[in-house]
Amino acid sequence: MEEAKWYVVHTYSGYENKVKANIDKTIANNESLKKDMLEVRVPMLDVVEVKNGAKKTVQKKMFPGYVLVNMVMNDDTWYVVRNTRGVTGFVGPGSKPVPLTEAEMKSLGIHMENVTIDFEEGDTVAVVSGVWKDTVGVVSKVDFNKQTATISVEMFGRETPVEISFAEVRKLN
Repeated sequence: MEEAKWYVVHTYSGYENKVKANIDKTIANNESLKKDMLEVRVPMLDVVEVKNGAKKTVQKKMFPGYVLVNMVMNDDTWYVVRNTRGVTGFVGPGSKPVPLTEAEMKSLGIHMENVTIDFEEGDTVAVVSGVWKDTVGVVSKVDFNKQTATISVEMFGRETPVEISFAEVRKLN
């Protein structure tokens, strides 16, 4: 399987959040896209503004008119992004999108580390932090791109899938 990379998508100014929402909605409604389109981001930056003598921290768009998409580039994913309302195109020469380099991703605060975990599908794990702390479940899916594990936990007498960060899970012996 091809590796997912980060691509920059140009949008109409002010449409960044609408484009993100529309792409997220398309992914949620299309099961086959979920494995190829991993994440959509509108990079934000905390800025301190002074108004009437009062300091206030607000979030501003780091790159107005641009959205970042982490995906495997193929005809389907290209078509979905390119035909999303508010998108004017991918950043790159002609019609060929160019993925961000490791250095560019680091400067944006996106780190792609190789994480090793000591559990796999079928293993019983305990959640050690977060909302699901002290919950025990069985791993049903491991996603290295998102760095999450989906575990089945019992809630209200039913098995329920829950997505947990690798950092929050510990394997039980």
